[in-house]
Amino acid sequence: MLSVSILALETALATSVSITIDVLAMANHICVAAGRPPAFEVRLVGSGAHLFHPFLAFPEAQHDLPDLFIIPAQGLSKSEDYAARLAQPDAEEARQLIHAAAGPRTRIASSCTGTLLLASTGLLDGHRATTAWWLISVFNELYPAVTLDTAELVLADRMFITAGAAMAQMDLMVGLIAQYAGAEIAEGCAQRMILDERRSQIPYMAVGLLASSSESVAKAAAWARPRLGDGIGVNDIAAAVGQSARTFHRRVGAATGLSPIQFLQQLRVEKAVTLIETTTLPFEEVAYRVGYSDPSTLRELMRRAGGLGPRELRSRVRRRSRSPAMASISHAARDQHG
Repeated sequence: MLSVSILALETALATSVSITIDVLAMANHICVAAGRPPAFEVRLVGSGAHLFHPFLAFPEAQHDLPDLFIIPAQGLSKSEDYAARLAQPDAEEARQLIHAAAGPRTRIASSCTGTLLLASTGLLDGHRATTAWWLISVFNELYPAVTLDTAELVLADRMFITAGAAMAQMDLMVGLIAQYAGAEIAEGCAQRMILDERRSQIPYMAVGLLASSSESVAKAAAWARPRLGDGIGVNDIAAAVGQSARTFHRRVGAATGLSPIQFLQQLRVEKAVTLIETTTLPFEEVAYRVGYSDPSTLRELMRRAGGLGPRELRSRVRRRSRSPAMASISHAARDQHG
């Protein structure tokens, strides 16, 4: 069973912490229903831990050195001065907890202002990370030694996994469930807890996190993404990371549970979904840009992976953009997240 610690200050965003607890509880429930032992044992730590004990649906663990240390959004955006807030006693206590947990076998995952708190430990120096868009300026000012890449929703760099705004915590958690409990358990969590319109993101997001468990596979994905329209194949990717086809097959399988062909297909679907949702390019052009001369092949892969075709994805984007609530949500985002 994987030992998990969840950090919560008294100011922590309740939604972000409860999402973390609920996804882990759901994963354990699905495991038990399938005749497997629970996958996770969970402990709450930090000054606000007592506030979230009622949310636990299982006995709290008492481990000291977790396998996975999760830092959800900590509500730091409510402060006018981030540096002053991070100097307060509860933040210093949290840094001590993070340092105590950090070790060669512990992975640390965070989202939104949780990543700001993590950066204040110095552990992220020299690493890549992502966070919420409204934190970019203050993050760069306070922690210039951290390389921010906010184009990524979820980003893995060795022992650290970071996510964007507070609601990216759900994406982060589903990816972690896939990595530690298996893709079927993660898919079960997605089906039970995530709205249908979000499900198209789950397969390729989880694959990105799974790849992070192998440095060579993560490098392979990073090399392939900007070259998908060049007609690259599995052998090209293997050669780019200095591996034989057999070695690449073995390492991709061990890291992601996919064959190299499936791995490449997922990368292509990921880029296609992004293009469909963020541009007005015809679907034929989208297919060409991700490496398919026959658009029907891409359409079938998209439906198989996420249940939605290009028309449904574009309709979803239009519905969101026309929603009267979207304007107020965007204005309120800074205050509500993190």
